[in-house]
Amino acid sequence: MRRALVIAGLLCALQHQAAAQCKVGTSSNEGKLLAFYTAPISFSMAVAPEVMKPASIRVGAEGEYIPKPNPAIEQTGACFTQKSEHTSLSPVFGRPRITVGGPFGLALEAAYLPPVTIARATPNLFSFGISEAHHFSAGPVTNGATLMARIHGTFGNVKGAITCPRSSLQQTSPTSPCYGTSPSKDTFHPDMFGGEIAAGFAPGSGGVSFYAGAGANRIDPHFQVGFTDANGNVDRTQVELASPLVRATVFGGVTAIVRQIFDLGAQIYSVPSDATLFRLMGGLRFR
Repeated sequence: MRRALVIAGLLCALQHQAAAQCKVGTSSNEGKLLAFYTAPISFSMAVAPEVMKPASIRVGAEGEYIPKPNPAIEQTGACFTQKSEHTSLSPVFGRPRITVGGPFGLALEAAYLPPVTIARATPNLFSFGISEAHHFSAGPVTNGATLMARIHGTFGNVKGAITCPRSSLQQTSPTSPCYGTSPSKDTFHPDMFGGEIAAGFAPGSGGVSFYAGAGANRIDPHFQVGFTDANGNVDRTQVELASPLVRATVFGGVTAIVRQIFDLGAQIYSVPSDATLFRLMGGLRFR
């Protein structure tokens, strides 16, 4: 009898584990939301393409406004009972970053966003980039053009109450979503790799450069629910894409360097399939 109970328990556990994973396609609202919120976290280039001197360092930061997704795609139903998700945990996103120049036009970039809560989001994200730049002179009228090839990646997570924030909790219907007293503790993993090519152009000697480029990101985001209802039942459903996606990217911007020490810039970064973002950058340079 005891052996039968153990086997039954194991079967129930395996059944629960199988049901806890939900793979979605790109046409589902869940799939569209996963891709939408990966775009703002993409580790794009911080300044116009340039050839950094070996051992030179740039320490900077960037910030952007996170647009809200179309309310239609916030109506999830592929993995859960259909309801509206509160996915906008924070209206802004930003991070510090450091770049170190290497030989032969190489540069290494890194950024880490520690688990400090901003609005209702708690990030824990690491990003890196490796680039190679070459400058081409174009005569005395201009400073010429600089071409850059770059790869980058981002790993980590963002935590927050997405499926059941405090405003959605209810204690009247055990069969309806968000039946409980404590907000969910959900986790979003925006894992991605990417590559891009950019060209920069400096018209004159005023320290202002314009640039544009294109690339592609391979994204593999997934979302982990963490909600315990009033009866003690724990929902740990993991929502993920049926397979990683490749998203095309285009971008352009301007960088102004002041006294070879400070730089300020603005960038439009677009993943046409998902979102378009406006970013502001600034940094200090040590040569």
